[in-house]
Amino acid sequence: MEIRSLISSDYDVLAPRINDWWGGRDMAGMLPKLFFNHFKNTSFVAEEDSEIIGFIIGFLSQDQLDEAYIHFVGVHPDYRKKNIGKVLYEKFFAKVKMANRSVIRCITSPVNKTSIAFHQRMGFVIEHGNKIVDGVSVKANYDGLNNDRVLFKKELI
Repeated sequence: MEIRSLISSDYDVLAPRINDWWGGRDMAGMLPKLFFNHFKNTSFVAEEDSEIIGFIIGFLSQDQLDEAYIHFVGVHPDYRKKNIGKVLYEKFFAKVKMANRSVIRCITSPVNKTSIAFHQRMGFVIEHGNKIVDGVSVKANYDGLNNDRVLFKKELI
């Protein structure tokens, strides 16, 4: 497996596959082309035999100068449970440290138990929300009406 920086043309490869990677859920709208044009320096893909098998889209906050944000991460279903997500996160963490950022934030849906568990294993803590869903603290309506989200924070050492 090779990890490389994201390039603009990766959009054309990934965009048609996103919904399939999420079992048919409509997720492609969460990944507009702008991320592939403007956040290449802090976003990465994992490849095997020149095929993209995973990616992470992250960026340095423009307003919170000690923070970075992970917007979207995906691993091809055939390659899950092989530490690809972990390797991509660690690559992003290293990039964030080089930029002298100490806090990383991200969110997920409260129904995505796999994502919640993964983030906790990666050292993220769930931030206190204003609602409990299935025993997890969430921020109600974070992304609009009825779009509750689990908010995560990780402090780099």
